Amino acid sequence: MTDRPIRDAATIVLLRQTDNGPAVLMGQRGAGAAFMPSKYVFPGGAVDPGDGAVDLAAPIHPDTRAALTTRSTLAPEALAAAALRELAEETGQVIAAPGPSGCSWPGFDGLCPDPSALRFIFRAVTPPGRPRRFDARFFLAPAEILMTDPDDFSRAEDELSHLHWVPLAQARKLDMPFITEVVLAETAAIADGTDAPGTPFFDNSGPASTFRRL
Repeated sequence: MTDRPIRDAATIVLLRQTDNGPAVLMGQRGAGAAFMPSKYVFPGGAVDPGDGAVDLAAPIHPDTRAALTTRSTLAPEALAAAALRELAEETGQVIAAPGPSGCSWPGFDGLCPDPSALRFIFRAVTPPGRPRRFDARFFLAPAEILMTDPDDFSRAEDELSHLHWVPLAQARKLDMPFITEVVLAETAAIADGTDAPGTPFFDNSGPASTFRRL
């Protein structure tokens, strides 16, 4: 059987500082989902064809841009726009600012997605044999830059349920995919300042799995 094509995807890990320590925003996928049913995940999804044409409020940070273009031909702007779009759709949370061309996001007149604070922290290609395969880029963003109430999920679509802020110290108790656990560990290392240089990349696009840092 021919293996599934690999689609580009983008995900956002929102990190919030609370009185009880850092927490991340997660939700549960539906039991009938074709990919990772019932698992707790970060908001994210596939890059749409129109994401590359979206006006952005500010440039991507140079370090993030450099890492995104390593071993990739996809425009970094498309990945950033996809991540911010998925965040808005799946959680109702918005990272945006007034755009130079007066662009408009649905429901947020005069605002454009703002990728300037996004940090590229992880990349992983889904192994062969899965019902769907993605080349997923994970971005980290501080919850402080949200222009929406971080506890209000009333604008969220129904793809993720049980949206809530999960303390990093407790997150691994949830039922989640292996790669989400790995990204959580990287997020925890960043939160306490013990992360290594470069962006980890689990590459399963070839005949053998490889790990490198971008």
